[in-house]
Amino acid sequence: MTEQAKPLAGKTALVTGASKGIGAATALALAEAGAHVVLTGRDVRSLEQVEDRIHAVGGSATIAPVDFEENDGIARLAQAISGRWDVLDILVISAAFLPTLSPVTQIDRKEFGRAVTVNILATQALLAAFDPLLKRAEAGRVIGLTSSVGADPRAYWSAYGSTKAAFDNLLESYAREVEKIGNIRVAILDPGATRTSMRAKAYPGEDPKTVKEPGVVSARIVELVVNGYETAHRERVAEPG
Repeated sequence: MTEQAKPLAGKTALVTGASKGIGAATALALAEAGAHVVLTGRDVRSLEQVEDRIHAVGGSATIAPVDFEENDGIARLAQAISGRWDVLDILVISAAFLPTLSPVTQIDRKEFGRAVTVNILATQALLAAFDPLLKRAEAGRVIGLTSSVGADPRAYWSAYGSTKAAFDNLLESYAREVEKIGNIRVAILDPGATRTSMRAKAYPGEDPKTVKEPGVVSARIVELVVNGYETAHRERVAEPG
């Protein structure tokens, strides 16, 4: 991509879950479009590998390891970012935890608690912590990656689906709260069947080549950020072709 074709030049983006899958692909795509991308996740080595890929294509990135299960993890992340940047233009919430699929009556409480922490509590904490920086942006953009099981309950998926229903509610409520007082716009994106480690965990017998690559989703995210969208925008990423 040429310098003239970098529509996000000068923008700062924060991508959670950036160490792999859709998060990593999105971080790379945003960087290729000119944004400086802050990569967050727990796996430092994987974050460094994503950072290397970004640098290899001439992009700019900073790694900021954080564990959303730590009580002050997001607060420390926000403090570090606000100490370096005055605004945050783009927040992509990709990090999520998938508990073991099971009947409602047999949900593992420890795994369920982890899903609640990562998928719900961390989402609220991210919105609260970065709201001031997003409001300072010329056009703040928040994109949250959801799942169809949040809106359409499915047998054995309740531990994950219930957290995604709450995730969607938090994002849409936030969208309604800020739409009249600034330029922040929120989108909730269902990536659909995508070739990720989470998908492989849920569908161990599936041939990964039968589902789309994360790059299809990341390309759509960049397109949304660049072209804009109405707040509380929701969509499911279409299959390629």
